[in-house]
Amino acid sequence: MKKEIEQFLDFLKFEKNASPHTIAGYRRDLNQLAAYLKEKGHTWRTAETLTLRGFLAELHERRLKKSSIIRKLAAMRSFFEFGLRKKWRDDNPASALATPRQEQKIPGFLTEEETAQLLEWSVNREDPLEVRDRAILELLYASGLRVSELTGLDLEDLHLRERLVRVKGKGKKERIVPFGRQAEKWLREYLACRSRLGLKSTPSPALFLNYRGQRLTARSVQRLVQDRLKQIAVFRKISPHSLRHSFASHLLSRGADLRAIQELLGHRSLATTQKYTHLDLGRLLEIYRKSHPRS
Repeated sequence: MKKEIEQFLDFLKFEKNASPHTIAGYRRDLNQLAAYLKEKGHTWRTAETLTLRGFLAELHERRLKKSSIIRKLAAMRSFFEFGLRKKWRDDNPASALATPRQEQKIPGFLTEEETAQLLEWSVNREDPLEVRDRAILELLYASGLRVSELTGLDLEDLHLRERLVRVKGKGKKERIVPFGRQAEKWLREYLACRSRLGLKSTPSPALFLNYRGQRLTARSVQRLVQDRLKQIAVFRKISPHSLRHSFASHLLSRGADLRAIQELLGHRSLATTQKYTHLDLGRLLEIYRKSHPRS
């Protein structure tokens, strides 16, 4: 059953542009399901809805978090849908399974004052890593990018003169996102010293590099945010993704249109709305510059 799992994960990676985090999670979920099916004498081709319901029941008995069960169910549905495309199934046994109701949690975000403290510190301009870190935090908050989107940026995606960045989002969907003057300032300073990172003989196309000159990882960005939060004495649960929520919250509190924020964030759920209330780039730039506190 491992062969089918790997084919599906390749499909997610190369056709759906899924993040490494998503792929790793789906691999764990499907390997766990494969072990359960093997124990019950089933394969991917013989598994029925009742069998999958038994798997979910075991997860409930183990008091697994609802969010984890929902993710495993999503993995099953997508995997068996893939099986339909590949013709080793003629139905999707997971499609009839009801999704547990998820508890609604208010995402963590920073106040404008806390955000200012997070971003503003005395940067040692002789240290390219410190300049890079300031540029990363400024761009995260200025644009609302996902961390995976930020670490996936290449030099060619950045348009400093126009203060725009081309983002490759989920499902290979591209969008253009503006950023403000503060982010532009620190990006220019970072680009001026970027060549001091790593080996000059093996240049990377990545915008943000580690000290070895390789593309920065999401884990490194996570550490950066956590280190800065400790320095400003914010100890509640805040992550790099919280800067994305802060971006949206601060724009909304200053009067930005919710649909504009959704488009700036690249939310997949906007697809239907866009058919009727599509906002062009000029309008997005106008809303952004009027509303964002660091534009």
